[in-house]
Amino acid sequence: MTAGLSFLERPAAGDPAGLLILHHGRGSDEHDLLALGDALDPARRLHAVTPRAPLTLPGAPGHHWYRVPRVGYPDPTTFHAAFAALALFHDELWERTGLTPAQTVFGGFSMGSVMSYALGLGPDRPAPAGIMAFSGFIPTVDGWQPDLARRPRVFIAHGRNDPVMDVAFARRANELLEGAEYHESDAAHHIDPADVPAAADWLARTI
Repeated sequence: MTAGLSFLERPAAGDPAGLLILHHGRGSDEHDLLALGDALDPARRLHAVTPRAPLTLPGAPGHHWYRVPRVGYPDPTTFHAAFAALALFHDELWERTGLTPAQTVFGGFSMGSVMSYALGLGPDRPAPAGIMAFSGFIPTVDGWQPDLARRPRVFIAHGRNDPVMDVAFARRANELLEGAEYHESDAAHHIDPADVPAAADWLARTI
Protein backbone atom coordinates (compact mmCIF):
# COMPACT_ATOMS: atom_id res chain seq x y z
CA MET A 1 0.00 0.00 0.00
CA THR A 2 1.38 3.40 -1.04
CA ALA A 3 -0.15 6.80 -0.22
CA GLY A 4 -3.04 4.89 1.33
CA LEU A 5 -3.87 3.18 -1.98
CA SER A 6 -3.66 -0.57 -2.46
CA PHE A 7 -2.06 -1.61 -5.75
CA LEU A 8 -0.64 -4.44 -7.82
CA GLU A 9 2.50 -4.27 -9.92
CA ARG A 10 4.12 -6.28 -12.68
CA PRO A 11 7.86 -5.69 -12.85
CA ALA A 12 9.71 -5.30 -16.13
CA ALA A 13 11.68 -8.26 -17.45
CA GLY A 14 14.94 -6.36 -16.95
CA ASP A 15 15.86 -2.79 -16.11
CA PRO A 16 12.61 -0.91 -16.80
CA ALA A 17 12.52 1.56 -19.67
CA GLY A 18 9.61 3.32 -18.04
CA LEU A 19 6.47 3.13 -15.95
CA LEU A 20 2.91 2.27 -17.02
CA ILE A 21 0.25 3.24 -14.47
CA LEU A 22 -3.23 1.95 -15.31
CA HIS A 23 -6.26 3.37 -13.47
CA HIS A 24 -9.34 1.13 -13.40
CA GLY A 25 -12.93 2.11 -14.10
CA ARG A 26 -15.94 2.64 -11.87
CA GLY A 27 -16.90 -0.23 -9.60
CA SER A 28 -13.74 -2.25 -10.22
CA ASP A 29 -10.36 -2.63 -8.51
CA GLU A 30 -6.62 -2.97 -9.04
CA HIS A 31 -6.94 -6.48 -10.56
CA ASP A 32 -8.98 -5.28 -13.52
CA LEU A 33 -6.31 -3.83 -15.81
CA LEU A 34 -3.22 -5.80 -14.84
CA ALA A 35 -3.67 -8.15 -17.80
CA LEU A 36 -4.03 -5.10 -20.06
CA GLY A 37 -0.50 -4.15 -19.02
CA ASP A 38 0.72 -7.46 -20.46
CA ALA A 39 -1.21 -6.90 -23.68
CA LEU A 40 0.12 -3.36 -24.07
CA ASP A 41 3.68 -4.25 -23.14
CA PRO A 42 4.22 -7.90 -24.13
CA ALA A 43 8.02 -7.56 -24.06
CA ARG A 44 7.77 -6.39 -20.43
CA ARG A 45 9.91 -3.33 -21.07
CA LEU A 46 7.92 -1.32 -18.53
CA HIS A 47 7.14 -1.55 -14.83
CA ALA A 48 3.31 -1.73 -14.74
CA VAL A 49 1.27 -0.63 -11.72
CA THR A 50 -2.48 -0.70 -11.07
CA PRO A 51 -3.73 1.30 -8.05
CA ARG A 52 -7.13 0.80 -6.42
CA ALA A 53 -9.50 3.76 -6.21
CA PRO A 54 -10.06 5.03 -2.65
CA LEU A 55 -13.85 5.37 -2.58
CA THR A 56 -16.56 2.82 -1.80
CA LEU A 57 -20.22 3.76 -2.11
CA PRO A 58 -23.25 2.25 -0.31
CA GLY A 59 -25.12 -0.06 -2.67
CA ALA A 60 -22.44 0.21 -5.36
CA PRO A 61 -19.94 -2.64 -5.74
CA GLY A 62 -16.23 -2.19 -6.23
CA HIS A 63 -14.17 0.95 -5.90
CA HIS A 64 -14.65 4.43 -7.34
CA TRP A 65 -12.48 7.47 -7.92
CA TYR A 66 -15.32 9.97 -7.35
CA ARG A 67 -19.08 10.30 -7.10
CA VAL A 68 -21.01 10.85 -10.34
CA PRO A 69 -23.80 13.40 -10.04
CA ARG A 70 -23.67 13.82 -13.85
CA VAL A 71 -21.45 12.13 -16.42
CA GLY A 72 -18.66 14.47 -17.42
CA TYR A 73 -18.91 16.51 -14.22
CA PRO A 74 -17.35 14.73 -11.21
CA ASP A 75 -18.37 15.59 -7.68
CA PRO A 76 -15.68 18.11 -6.64
CA THR A 77 -15.10 16.86 -3.09
CA THR A 78 -14.49 13.21 -3.97
CA PHE A 79 -12.66 14.11 -7.19
CA HIS A 80 -10.15 16.33 -5.40
CA ALA A 81 -9.63 13.71 -2.68
CA ALA A 82 -8.84 11.07 -5.32
CA PHE A 83 -6.63 13.53 -7.20
CA ALA A 84 -4.58 14.21 -4.06
CA ALA A 85 -4.27 10.49 -3.24
CA LEU A 86 -3.16 9.66 -6.78
CA ALA A 87 -0.70 12.56 -6.87
CA LEU A 88 0.97 11.27 -3.72
CA PHE A 89 0.86 7.70 -5.06
CA HIS A 90 2.59 8.76 -8.29
CA ASP A 91 5.21 10.80 -6.42
CA GLU A 92 6.04 7.90 -4.10
CA LEU A 93 6.16 5.49 -7.04
CA TRP A 94 8.64 7.66 -8.94
CA GLU A 95 10.81 7.94 -5.83
CA ARG A 96 10.67 4.20 -5.13
CA THR A 97 11.41 3.05 -8.69
CA GLY A 98 13.85 5.79 -9.67
CA LEU A 99 11.79 6.38 -12.82
CA THR A 100 10.58 9.84 -13.83
CA PRO A 101 7.39 11.47 -15.14
CA ALA A 102 9.09 11.74 -18.54
CA GLN A 103 9.34 7.92 -18.53
CA THR A 104 5.72 7.40 -17.46
CA VAL A 105 2.42 6.81 -19.22
CA PHE A 106 -0.89 7.21 -17.38
CA GLY A 107 -3.60 4.97 -18.80
CA GLY A 108 -7.08 4.01 -17.82
CA PHE A 109 -10.56 2.90 -18.70
CA SER A 110 -13.71 4.96 -18.15
CA MET A 111 -13.42 6.74 -14.79
CA GLY A 112 -9.75 5.71 -14.74
CA SER A 113 -9.22 7.61 -17.99
CA VAL A 114 -10.71 10.68 -16.34
CA MET A 115 -8.12 10.45 -13.56
CA SER A 116 -5.35 9.90 -16.13
CA TYR A 117 -6.38 13.09 -17.91
CA ALA A 118 -6.67 14.92 -14.58
CA LEU A 119 -3.22 13.97 -13.31
CA GLY A 120 -1.60 14.21 -16.74
CA LEU A 121 -3.01 17.63 -17.59
CA GLY A 122 -3.17 19.10 -14.09
CA PRO A 123 -1.28 22.41 -14.06
CA ASP A 124 0.29 21.71 -10.66
CA ARG A 125 1.54 18.23 -11.59
CA PRO A 126 4.55 17.02 -13.59
CA ALA A 127 3.65 16.12 -17.16
CA PRO A 128 3.95 12.43 -18.07
CA ALA A 129 5.31 11.17 -21.36
CA GLY A 130 1.82 10.14 -22.39
CA ILE A 131 -1.86 9.65 -21.55
CA MET A 132 -3.83 6.64 -22.79
CA ALA A 133 -7.59 7.11 -22.50
CA PHE A 134 -10.04 4.28 -23.18
CA SER A 135 -13.71 5.38 -23.03
CA GLY A 136 -13.16 8.46 -20.91
CA PHE A 137 -13.33 12.25 -20.90
CA ILE A 138 -11.49 15.37 -19.78
CA PRO A 139 -13.45 16.33 -16.67
CA THR A 140 -15.27 19.56 -15.97
CA VAL A 141 -15.02 20.13 -12.23
CA ASP A 142 -14.76 23.15 -9.94
CA GLY A 143 -11.18 23.81 -8.86
CA TRP A 144 -9.47 22.00 -11.73
CA GLN A 145 -8.64 23.12 -15.26
CA PRO A 146 -6.56 21.28 -17.84
CA ASP A 147 -3.25 22.84 -18.82
CA LEU A 148 -3.51 22.51 -22.59
CA ALA A 149 -0.14 24.16 -23.13
CA ARG A 150 1.64 21.02 -21.97
CA ARG A 151 2.01 18.38 -24.61
CA PRO A 152 2.20 14.79 -23.44
CA ARG A 153 1.49 12.32 -26.22
CA VAL A 154 -2.14 11.17 -26.11
CA PHE A 155 -3.91 8.01 -27.30
CA ILE A 156 -7.74 8.07 -27.32
CA ALA A 157 -10.03 5.10 -28.04
CA HIS A 158 -13.80 5.20 -27.68
CA GLY A 159 -16.85 3.35 -28.96
CA ARG A 160 -19.60 5.06 -30.92
CA ASN A 161 -22.16 2.83 -29.16
CA ASP A 162 -21.02 3.66 -25.63
CA PRO A 163 -24.20 4.07 -23.53
CA VAL A 164 -22.31 5.25 -20.43
CA MET A 165 -19.89 7.89 -21.70
CA ASP A 166 -20.96 9.36 -25.02
CA VAL A 167 -18.42 9.33 -27.84
CA ALA A 168 -18.82 13.11 -28.02
CA PHE A 169 -16.56 13.30 -24.94
CA ALA A 170 -13.74 11.58 -26.86
CA ARG A 171 -14.28 13.76 -29.92
CA ARG A 172 -14.07 16.86 -27.73
CA ALA A 173 -10.85 15.62 -26.09
CA ASN A 174 -9.40 14.97 -29.54
CA GLU A 175 -10.21 18.55 -30.55
CA LEU A 176 -8.61 19.99 -27.42
CA LEU A 177 -5.50 17.80 -27.50
CA GLU A 178 -4.05 18.53 -30.92
CA GLY A 179 -1.96 15.72 -32.30
CA ALA A 180 -3.62 12.95 -30.28
CA GLU A 181 -3.85 9.51 -31.86
CA TYR A 182 -7.59 8.93 -32.10
CA HIS A 183 -9.45 5.64 -32.58
CA GLU A 184 -13.22 5.36 -32.80
CA SER A 185 -15.04 2.06 -33.29
CA ASP A 186 -18.50 0.51 -33.03
CA ALA A 187 -17.76 -0.70 -29.49
CA ALA A 188 -19.95 -0.04 -26.44
CA HIS A 189 -18.54 0.80 -22.98
CA HIS A 190 -15.52 -1.48 -23.02
CA ILE A 191 -11.98 -1.61 -24.38
CA ASP A 192 -12.28 -2.76 -27.98
CA PRO A 193 -9.74 -5.57 -28.48
CA ALA A 194 -9.15 -4.21 -31.98
CA ASP A 195 -7.68 -1.03 -30.44
CA VAL A 196 -5.12 -2.82 -28.25
CA PRO A 197 -2.45 -3.46 -30.95
CA ALA A 198 -2.53 0.22 -31.94
CA ALA A 199 -2.30 1.22 -28.28
CA ALA A 200 0.66 -1.13 -27.77
CA ASP A 201 2.42 0.37 -30.78
CA TRP A 202 1.72 3.90 -29.52
CA LEU A 203 3.08 2.96 -26.10
CA ALA A 204 6.29 1.53 -27.57
CA ARG A 205 6.80 4.78 -29.48
CA THR A 206 5.99 6.95 -26.46
CA ILE A 207 8.44 5.25 -24.10
